[in-house]
Amino acid sequence: NIPEIPFRESSFSPSVTREKERRDKFPILEKQNWLIHLHYIRKDYEACKIVLKKVLDSLIFRLEGNIQESLELFQTCAILSPQCADNLKQVARSLFLLGKHKAAIEVYNEAAKLTQNDWEICHNLGVCYIYLKQFRKAQEQLHNALHLNRHDLTYIMLGKIHLLEGDLDKAIEIYKKAVEFSPENTELLTTLGLLYLQLGIYQKAFEHLGNALTYDPTNYKAILAAGSMMQTHGDFDVALTKYRVVACAVPESPPLWNNIGMCFFGKKKYVAAISCLKRANYLAPFDWKILYNLGLVHLTMQQYASAFHFLSAAINLQPKMGELYMLLAVALTNLEDPENAKRAYAEAVRLDKCNPLVNLNYAVLLYNQGERKGALAQYQEMEKKVSLLKDSSSLEFDSEMVEMAQKLGAALQVGEALVWTKPVKDTKSKHRTTSTSKAAGFQQPLGSNQALGQAMSSAAAHRKLPSGAGTSQLTKPPSLPLEPEPTAEAHPAEAAAQIREKQE
Repeated sequence: NIPEIPFRESSFSPSVTREKERRDKFPILEKQNWLIHLHYIRKDYEACKIVLKKVLDSLIFRLEGNIQESLELFQTCAILSPQCADNLKQVARSLFLLGKHKAAIEVYNEAAKLTQNDWEICHNLGVCYIYLKQFRKAQEQLHNALHLNRHDLTYIMLGKIHLLEGDLDKAIEIYKKAVEFSPENTELLTTLGLLYLQLGIYQKAFEHLGNALTYDPTNYKAILAAGSMMQTHGDFDVALTKYRVVACAVPESPPLWNNIGMCFFGKKKYVAAISCLKRANYLAPFDWKILYNLGLVHLTMQQYASAFHFLSAAINLQPKMGELYMLLAVALTNLEDPENAKRAYAEAVRLDKCNPLVNLNYAVLLYNQGERKGALAQYQEMEKKVSLLKDSSSLEFDSEMVEMAQKLGAALQVGEALVWTKPVKDTKSKHRTTSTSKAAGFQQPLGSNQALGQAMSSAAAHRKLPSGAGTSQLTKPPSLPLEPEPTAEAHPAEAAAQIREKQE
C-alpha cells in the first residue's frame, strides 16, 4: 500500500509559486482598477475617492466643480513630473475653467514646447484667444489645429469667430467645409441651415435643416427653425404642429413660447398670444424681442397703457432700435400725449435710417397736429427711403401703406404718385406693419391714432440662428444655436416698409 502524502503548500509547482509572488508584488490599489473604473463611469465619485484615496482626486474635483482644489493637485503633479505635457495641459484646462485665460495660454505654450504638433493644444489656445477677443490669433491657432487634425469642434469654434465679427459669408464657408468633412453632424447641419435662413436663402436653409432632421428627428433646434420658416410664410397651423414636438423636448424654451404666441397672433387669437408671450417673458424676462411682441399685441388690442409698459422695457434693453421708438410713439399718441410721441418719433428717425414707415407715421402725427411744414419734411424723407429701397432690392410694399402715403401726399398737395406706383399686395406675409388700418377713412383725421395702433400687426422677422447666440441690433437677426450671440448692423434691404413677425 502506498501511504497518502499529506497536502503541503511546498508541494505546489514552481509556476504556482511564481504566480503567488507576482500577486504579492503588486499593491492592493492596482488590483482594484476594475472597481475604480466602475465607480468612475457611474459617476459615483464619493465611492471612487474612497477606493482611490487621492490618486485621481484632481480630476474628480474638477468634475464636481471644485476647480481650485483640482488646480492645486494638478500643479503638484506638474512639479513632480515637469517633463509631462499632459500634466501641464490639465493645469491649463483648470485655469481656463477658472476664467484665467491669459495664464492658461502661458501654460499651453509651455506644454507646446514639450510636445510637437499637438492638435488639442492649438485648439485650446484658439478658444482662449476667443474669450480674450483676440480673433486674429484665435483664427491662426484654430487653422493650425485643422492642419494637424480636422475636427468638428474646431470648425464650430472657427465659425463662431466669423459670426462674432459679423461676417456671415465666411461663417457659411467654414460650416460648408465642416459639413463636407462630417456630413452627419446634426449641429453643423442645423447651424448652416440657420445661417441660410438668416440670409433669406430659404431653399438651402430648408435642405440643411431637413438633412439634420433626417439624422436626428428629435433635434429640437432644427424643428424650431423649420417651424419658424413656415410661420414666416404664414403657415401658422403647420408651424404649431412643429412647435408641439419641440414642446415635448424643451417645454421651458423662451423662443418656443414666443413663436407659439406669434402664431396665435397671426391667427388673430390675441388672448392666447398674450398668454404664450407672458410665459416666454417669465422664462426670459430680459429678452427684448419678447417684450417687443407683447407691446405689439397690446397695441393691436388697443390696450395702450400695457403696450407702453412693455415697449418701454424693451427700449431699456435695446435702446438703439428705431422701430421700438416708433411703436412707443403710437402708444403715446393713443394715450393723448402728443408731445412725448413727437420726441419718440424724433428718436426713431434719428436711429432708423432706412425704414420709411417711421417717417410716414411721424408725418401723419404732425399733419393731424396741424404742423404741415414738418409733415411735408417727413413725407419727403420717406420718399427718399422708398426710392433707395426700390433701387437696392425688389421689395413690394404693403397696399395699406401705399394707400396711406397717397392720401397724405394728396392732403399735403405734393401729388399722389411721385414715388408710389399702383398698390401691390405683398404675398410673402399676410401680416405687415402699416401706418394706418382699414378703419382709417375720410370721416376721421388722416391716419387716426386708433388706426395707427390697430395697424401694427406684426414685427420684423428676427430668427435665432442657435446659439450664440443669441441678441441682435436693429433688423439683423441673431443666430439661434450659437453662444454668445453675435451682433450685426442693420441692412437697408431688411428694414423695408413691410415688417414681418419677430421670431426667435
